[in-house]
Amino acid sequence: MAQGFMAAGLVASCIAARADLPYDREPINYLTAEAHDPVAGLKRLVESKQVVLEKEGPQGYLRAVLRALDVPVSSQVLVFSKTSFQVTKISPRSPRALYFNDEVYVGFVQGSDTLEFSAVDPELGGVFYLIEQKADGPPEIERRTHDCLQCHVSGKTQDVPGHMVRSIQTDPTGRPVFSSGSFTSTHESPLKERWGGWYVTGKAGGQAHMGNVLTPPREKLEPLEVQSAGDVLDLAGRLSLKPYLSPHSDIVALLVLEHQVKMQNLITVANYQAKLAIQYAREISKAFGELEGTISESTARRYEGPAEQLVKYMLFVDEAPLAGRVEGSSAFAAEFAARGPRDPQGRSLRDFDLTTRLFKYPCSYLIYSKAFDALPAPVKERTYRRLWDVLTGKDPSPAFARRTPEERRAILEILLATKPGLPDYWRASP
Repeated sequence: MAQGFMAAGLVASCIAARADLPYDREPINYLTAEAHDPVAGLKRLVESKQVVLEKEGPQGYLRAVLRALDVPVSSQVLVFSKTSFQVTKISPRSPRALYFNDEVYVGFVQGSDTLEFSAVDPELGGVFYLIEQKADGPPEIERRTHDCLQCHVSGKTQDVPGHMVRSIQTDPTGRPVFSSGSFTSTHESPLKERWGGWYVTGKAGGQAHMGNVLTPPREKLEPLEVQSAGDVLDLAGRLSLKPYLSPHSDIVALLVLEHQVKMQNLITVANYQAKLAIQYAREISKAFGELEGTISESTARRYEGPAEQLVKYMLFVDEAPLAGRVEGSSAFAAEFAARGPRDPQGRSLRDFDLTTRLFKYPCSYLIYSKAFDALPAPVKERTYRRLWDVLTGKDPSPAFARRTPEERRAILEILLATKPGLPDYWRASP
């Protein structure tokens, strides 16, 4: 695995890992710390023979792994750009399949000897693994670090081990047209910039995007001038669907994926910065004989900025609006929504809007994640305080003006009914 686990589709090109955040040293110790993400848990179960993974057909261990990790087949999305270390096996006729849930990503390339995984560890951020598909004997899940981090630590992952979704024009073979530039896609990206190099099935409500489009040889098109291929409901004429578990590359799954990966990276940034601030404060207190646990205003700013960024992203304040009704082609939307907790009125943060925005109640469902719950106390307290300020209307600043009083009230009520561990002052909210 020469250049990182989720490089295909989630990464369009590798760049040298940056060291803006010292993830390889105390107090994070990314390279040596034991992982406690779902794939690490499965690895331990497989090694102790409590779980037996069996190959099934040409997909090898894929079905068994998805079942073991509770990753829905309906989450399948297909990327055909040659942007993985497995470039020779990926093309518009043989795209790479990605499957995901709230914590795990699984990558499958037909004909490959390797099945790829990554997961979000509550303390470490993105952690990367593989299984050799054709190895004799029981499968071994292997954690990978240095080679994967060549791609998976950069400014596009907020300088922490994490993920990204990239959009780039490709030629008819799937080779990226780098001269035309590329985009990192999140829920803040206009649809016209998204999904270059990806198949997209479903209805986009008349909105143009870069999906399903191949750039003719030697022709350079400006990304924003690429004409949409229109709605594609059936990929059968473009590739053989037999090697895949689903015939879809669902547009709603892609929208969720783009929101999710940046949200996870921002949680990791907040975690890292809080740990670094706490360590620094401890060292200062020891040096000057101050009471341990004291954090100065200047030190607190190390995590207050990431907390503010996290709150803004989780409340979708810069979300690119939808200009038409988006409809998926698979059961993904229904299955995704069914996974969420609901308040007494039946409302959930996983309910979709898909007409003017992604979610009906714009607050990220990843507030329920283990990674969010594992945030160090100072940054979690800051995040909860800022959420409360915004949702109760105490903060009327223009930065959050997009969230109407009705939306704020609905989100607040849903969280009060469904989110354990909220601060006591939330219960006294007006």
